[in-house]
Amino acid sequence: MTSPISRKLDISRLDRIGDWMQRYVDQRKYPGCSVLVSQAGEEAYFHATGLRSTENGLPFERDTIARIYSMTKPITSLAVMMLAERGLFHLEAPVSQFIPSFSDMQALVPGGERIDQTEPAPAPTLHQLLTHTAGLSYPFNPGVLAREMDEQDLLFKPDQGRLADMCDRVAALPLAFQPGTRWEYSVAIDILGRVVEVVSGRTLADFFEQEIFAPLGMTETGFTVPSGAGDRFASLYTPLSGDAMALNAARAGGETLRLVDQAGRSPFESASMYSGGGGLVGTIDDYRRFAEMLRRGGEVDGQRLIGPATLDFMMRNHLPGDIAAMGPQSFAEQPMEGMGFGLGGAVVLDPGRARTPGSVGDFSWGGMASTFFWLDRVHDITVVFFTQLAPSSSYPSRSELKALIHGALI
Repeated sequence: MTSPISRKLDISRLDRIGDWMQRYVDQRKYPGCSVLVSQAGEEAYFHATGLRSTENGLPFERDTIARIYSMTKPITSLAVMMLAERGLFHLEAPVSQFIPSFSDMQALVPGGERIDQTEPAPAPTLHQLLTHTAGLSYPFNPGVLAREMDEQDLLFKPDQGRLADMCDRVAALPLAFQPGTRWEYSVAIDILGRVVEVVSGRTLADFFEQEIFAPLGMTETGFTVPSGAGDRFASLYTPLSGDAMALNAARAGGETLRLVDQAGRSPFESASMYSGGGGLVGTIDDYRRFAEMLRRGGEVDGQRLIGPATLDFMMRNHLPGDIAAMGPQSFAEQPMEGMGFGLGGAVVLDPGRARTPGSVGDFSWGGMASTFFWLDRVHDITVVFFTQLAPSSSYPSRSELKALIHGALI
């Protein structure tokens, strides 16, 4: 590994990013978008273009509030490890120790075609939940369990009631496979959000606010659009003709920016569900502060959230090999070959096999509305990209942006 900041960013080459973003907007792929690039803690590039509300003609700006969906997962994973650092549990503990409804679990038999074709299974461990090897799934994945979750609408939406109740509903279904045997993207981090509540004795919203957001100065991030935000909350769009989250039945429509969740009428403006897997909204500068905390080994502006050794542990690959080797059948919005998985995000093992420019050890994750962030500790870079287009698999913007950033390293 080369030393940090072995290559500087060429500002003139970073300017290509603005042209790339404008093409996405001009071609009506994204309504609007913003990007924030930092190196060694200093802002190197910011650009925003397009609209946060096509229906009202409002611009996508630096203080636009967006749904970050699964970019909530690294924050929840951090919360879990903050509690683990305090000696309150170990990662091999079964989740049933904290959520009793996960006792006496069943798993689908290999090759099973019905939800009742099951065999006994152990309760997943906290580590298996953190690494998506627990046997859980998502309604938009293929498979027997995913179809049943879709029928029961088990997606931890902001208006779906209490987190504890939804976790019990998930626990009532069998696992998709025996824990530890495969990798499948899932609601596992939502379940861990409930573990944080049980262990801390606080709601997930309160824990985030008191232990993470306030210390980091993330004043405009939460499960509900902040009071006084006015019209800064962006609308959400999809190129699909049906439900933007129903990927098993996805059909491209004639309208590439069909409105699916309008600011002023969104459940994110009065959330009842605290989804640790996908419930947060916030600004690009707030998320930069979170990414910078990761880059700095757990500390920003004198506020230390977690020890640097624990953070190094989180950003290691926790799988036997890459994700692809664990037979995933789930929704994929980034390469699985050459990519491992840590606690809360993906880890680049081999940029060549991932077929995307990057550094070994890059730590990243994104959200269903096409938001994305990554941390490159080789070059001391953090990048945060915001837009509001679901699903995130619609366009290859993540790999294109990484290529643009690496093209600016000199």
